[in-house]
Amino acid sequence: MKFGIIKERKNPPDKRVVFSPAKLKEFKTTFPQAKIVVESSDIRVFTDQQYVDAGIEVTTDLSDCDVLLGVKEVPVDALLPNKKYFFFSHTIKKQPYNRKLLQAILEKGVELYDHETIIKENGARLIGFGRYAGLVGAYNGIRAIGLKEGIFELPKVESLADLDAVKKELDKITLPKNIKILLSGTGKVAYGAKEILDHLQIKQVSDALYLTSKFTEPVYCMVDVMEYAKRKDGKVGDKFAFYKDPSGYESNFMPYAKETDFFIAGHFYGDGAPYLYTREDVKSDDFKIKYVADISCDVDGPVATTLRASTIADPIYGYDPMSESEVSYQNDGAIVVMAVDNLPCELPKDASEGFGDMFLENVIPAFYNGDKDGILLRAKMTTDNGELAKRYAYLQDYVAGKE
Repeated sequence: MKFGIIKERKNPPDKRVVFSPAKLKEFKTTFPQAKIVVESSDIRVFTDQQYVDAGIEVTTDLSDCDVLLGVKEVPVDALLPNKKYFFFSHTIKKQPYNRKLLQAILEKGVELYDHETIIKENGARLIGFGRYAGLVGAYNGIRAIGLKEGIFELPKVESLADLDAVKKELDKITLPKNIKILLSGTGKVAYGAKEILDHLQIKQVSDALYLTSKFTEPVYCMVDVMEYAKRKDGKVGDKFAFYKDPSGYESNFMPYAKETDFFIAGHFYGDGAPYLYTREDVKSDDFKIKYVADISCDVDGPVATTLRASTIADPIYGYDPMSESEVSYQNDGAIVVMAVDNLPCELPKDASEGFGDMFLENVIPAFYNGDKDGILLRAKMTTDNGELAKRYAYLQDYVAGKE
């Protein structure tokens, strides 16, 4: 079987890659029967020469490859027919902007394995860039605080070499002494953000203490869905029941909003779940949040201050509670919003190395062990005869343009 690492062609350019040179070398050593080539790229964080130095062939022709591995969506005109492709297609939620991509995948007989569909039997994701989104998102939020208050200036992550350099910059700053930080979520994104807070030696406190106490030092509280959502009937909630059907729940976020200066949104938001806070909530005198790092970045969704995704080039904007509109983040009374939706792109070297670790451990063995754990079977969205796999038949109307 021949694997090809494709050049990223989506704009804006993405420097990430599925495998670093070192990890591809390990791939070859672990599975010597595999043939591996890398498509030449002038934008990748690792140079062509670094792959050559690792003993990997670099080429401009991937037509004889069986499996093609990328990160972001492949442009329709670059799709090679009748190949197995791995990349983030952003189609599983019926995203309208990628309907034509999925249509082309089916027309060209491509077998698509979306990175988001590479899951355990219980539905937990096996690979992703979540940790790096959390790391960069928390840093960017702290950077925004410094800019708003004029108390420190952190460089952008994209200008730094790696995570070690990011942490060295954080070592130079001091946060406001009584700032209270709320971090939502308990997955890879939230733990990436937690890594930044812990590096800054910010004290973690329980939700009970957070909601009832004042502090003379920076503190943070990490909350899961059962803290910021509650059953409408007043009974004790159950997280797993919530995931299956959140319709019987409502937000319990306002007690936290009353005590929070800086909110880091690292949670996963599912269809039908209650919003954490609405635009009306933000108008309340009890709403004390001044800075928001919305790593989850669901526009017009559960974090009402997120009016749009921001960009790496221009990551911060302001939200005016009264007009419910975007303003300069420097305006008096504006809530500072950081809502970049491609945060791992700012840390391409570390993100690529981490992704490759997960991919080699969890995905590549399935090609050589008969897919004994069903990894490929669950992940396969489309078949080589131009049909949706049974598990993804719900996308048929989306493909047909009916929804």
